[in-house]
Amino acid sequence: MFIDTAKVFVQAGRGGDGAVSFRKEIYVDKGGPDGGNGGRGGDVIFVASKDENTLLSYRYNPELKAGDGANGAKRQAAGKSGKDFVAKVPIGTIVKRILESGETEILADLTKDGECAIIGKGGVGGFGNAHFKSSVRQTPRTAELGLKGDTFEAQLELRLLADVGLVGFPNAGKSSFLAVVSNAKPEIADYEFTTLVPNLGVATVDGRDILLADIPGLIEGAGDGKGLGTAFLRHIKRTKVILHLIDAYSDDVVEKYKAIRAELGKFDEKLLARPEVVALTKTEGFDKELLEMQVSALRGVTDSPVMAISAQAKQGLKEVLRALAKLLISSQEQPGLESDNSVSEGLSEGGSPRARRADPVATGGGDGVPEGAGWPDSDIPTITLSEKKREKGFTVERVGGRKVNGEMVGEVFMVRGPEIEKFAMKTDLQNYDSANRLRDIMKKLGVATALRRIGAEPESVIKIAEREFPFQEPPREW
Repeated sequence: MFIDTAKVFVQAGRGGDGAVSFRKEIYVDKGGPDGGNGGRGGDVIFVASKDENTLLSYRYNPELKAGDGANGAKRQAAGKSGKDFVAKVPIGTIVKRILESGETEILADLTKDGECAIIGKGGVGGFGNAHFKSSVRQTPRTAELGLKGDTFEAQLELRLLADVGLVGFPNAGKSSFLAVVSNAKPEIADYEFTTLVPNLGVATVDGRDILLADIPGLIEGAGDGKGLGTAFLRHIKRTKVILHLIDAYSDDVVEKYKAIRAELGKFDEKLLARPEVVALTKTEGFDKELLEMQVSALRGVTDSPVMAISAQAKQGLKEVLRALAKLLISSQEQPGLESDNSVSEGLSEGGSPRARRADPVATGGGDGVPEGAGWPDSDIPTITLSEKKREKGFTVERVGGRKVNGEMVGEVFMVRGPEIEKFAMKTDLQNYDSANRLRDIMKKLGVATALRRIGAEPESVIKIAEREFPFQEPPREW
């Protein structure tokens, strides 16, 4: 069964937690902290494979989950990294992230065998208490939690990679042409919509191989969802040249030609500039004078080559293939005529796939904050954010009051910002030292001052990312 779309759930692994541990050995007095770091979470990686030709497996197994990182341990033992999840997809697969608005964002376009992209990045592991040891703080009792990996829904879309796309009304002779000139075996019958899925075949002319894609029949109004709608029009975008087939027994071949062209333009105007060959089909035994009139009429509305062929009688096939080969050579020599073989939207410069994170990690402040920021150790760099950069780095907002047993016990304030949210997610609020470390980071970044300006008091509740805790100053020893 040919399936060219699928919706999947991507969940990269969570990073392991750092450990709080102290070295305890005989004859070793005050061994010091030796808690190891947590392992990183596994990534979700997509790989294009020539051995895959459908997305059917992802219809039945839509959850793509990587392994979590292991927690750190004593003796500075780092946790094991989570196992990556490798998803093999057909060549030509586009991976899109589904946004909350319902729109999609392109993450990768895999057009070569073996090409891969990290779609969901695993969360980083938390530091153990050994990481925070310094000359002035020799017994840190804090460790970080591991971060969650990217989690989101993604849309997979397969666009066949072919040199030539066959288009035309149903029963125009596309499948018959493909069956005669290649090794493909499409279903052929004397009724419309015989072909319900795209078929691929390889034709050879003058020592050159041409990959042909038979696109299921279009009808007038396909761009608006009629017939098979636009279900398979996406595959045309990958082709370099279009072979437009028209049944010679049609009432008006010019109108048939214009109708299909209108549907292609409605789907994507760029397709109208794609090189094409127009061929009248089923011409065996057809009146020569009438055939010449039809060819002449078509040449009056297009500058593309117009030819007459018969798949059943095997007439004119080699000439059509040679015309297609000539246009393919021209398209390779003229980059402007290349097909849509790579999707630039949402990709890195140069068109190569790149991994995208589900959550932003760049700081609005610009300078960034070193790991361990907020500690009063002499060997930790000082945070030097300007006032302007601080304002860009986070926002604070009063979101209402907090009630306990029907009584108001304090205001609730929301703090948003990539860097402060990252630190909050790493903080184990059940650990006294870790909670005070977060409060000190808030003080260093100017978050605490901003909260006080809008009315935050010690009994107020602060919400950052998924964490809630009381707003109060860290002890003086911090």
